[in-house]
Amino acid sequence: MNKNLSSKQIMAVGLMLFALFFGAGNMIFPPFLGQEAGSNMWTAIIGFLITGVGLPLLAIIAIAKAGDVQTMASRVHPVYGIVFPVVMYLVIGPLFAIPRTGTVSFEIGVLPFLSENASSSRWPLLIFSIVFFFVTALLAMNPTKLVDTIGKILTPALLIILGIIVVKSLITPLGEPHAPVGPYADGPLFKGFVEGYLTMDTIAALVFGIIVISSIKGLGVTNKKSLTKICVQAGIIAATGLVIVYLSLAYIGSTAPDTLGTQENGGAILSGAANYLFGSFGSIILGLAILFACLTTSIGLVSACAEYFSKLMPRFSYKTIVIIFSIFSTIIANIGLTQLIKFSVPVLVIIYPLAIVLIVLSFLHNAFKGSSIVYIWALIPTGIISLIDGLNAAGLNMTAITDALNFLPLFDQGIGWIVPAILGAIVGYVISLASGTAEETITN
Repeated sequence: MNKNLSSKQIMAVGLMLFALFFGAGNMIFPPFLGQEAGSNMWTAIIGFLITGVGLPLLAIIAIAKAGDVQTMASRVHPVYGIVFPVVMYLVIGPLFAIPRTGTVSFEIGVLPFLSENASSSRWPLLIFSIVFFFVTALLAMNPTKLVDTIGKILTPALLIILGIIVVKSLITPLGEPHAPVGPYADGPLFKGFVEGYLTMDTIAALVFGIIVISSIKGLGVTNKKSLTKICVQAGIIAATGLVIVYLSLAYIGSTAPDTLGTQENGGAILSGAANYLFGSFGSIILGLAILFACLTTSIGLVSACAEYFSKLMPRFSYKTIVIIFSIFSTIIANIGLTQLIKFSVPVLVIIYPLAIVLIVLSFLHNAFKGSSIVYIWALIPTGIISLIDGLNAAGLNMTAITDALNFLPLFDQGIGWIVPAILGAIVGYVISLASGTAEETITN
């Protein structure tokens, strides 16, 4: 059976998609971007919106067309079809995204209420993370509609709270934007583009796109064209919400230094702004909303990752993997939010370009007859350049190599992989034509 969905149903799917995206990173990175970009905030946020909103939207559409991320990645090579999704799930799961839900909850919901001595100790974070991920594991063992109910209630509540904070900050501004610092001074657009990687939403879209598709199919839509159209409509709804949130939070960050001073992460900026504008009551309400919103995200991520890896490795049960991931996330969370972000940046700098190129090529799939040679030739130079960028972001001495690659357009802006990816795809297409591999369309 196939049917058209009502506007109300499409809105519901769009809000669900927004709730999937709206996690820890969506709240902490825009304020920090605003603080660092200062007077260049509006230029920087455009770059951020490209990778933080535009690409996730394209990823959802790509998944709707392909079916799932494994099918997309298998177009490159069957082995890549396993390796790439595994890396995606690990990054969006126990390595970075799941631990980050715990650290953001602690930074915003607990840390502002601790004494100076307690806040400098490691014990509060350790105790909090143990409790947080114990509850996560407990609820993820038998996920029910409770999680959805919490998400449906708390996501709107969180948006209302953030809206009140933004309106208050407009009526009584925290201050004036300062001069931009670092790369935001010379290349704010491109720096914002790379910072958008940190939301992990493009990766999340590849991983969770199947959830959206299943929800739409559950409403009676079976036609692939209709499915893709509804994904676009729902994606636009989610994207609109994200744009509003990002712009608002970046504005708060850009005006905060006069009042709050320079903070080391966006969580500290957001909690400081709430406390300044509304006192301790504002911090309590914001902290509770974010705590439960992050808990909901954590449960969803643990459940999705455990389900994937239990199918990939059948000898490990779903519940066993839930326990393993929860314990592992507890350990990783205790390095702290700032350090967690620092460690995640090089990894995201490496894998994000690969995800972007795969998404773009999926839209051109039929144009080059689905030849795997095109995928391979585009992804190899992308992977090499992004690996160098990632090692450089990790602080390793790559001066000799980076100096040799400075001839690449936009390399000094951190996106030198774009031109090699385009040229690689063109070379791959020529080779596929010459070898005759492009004569047969791959339909998957």
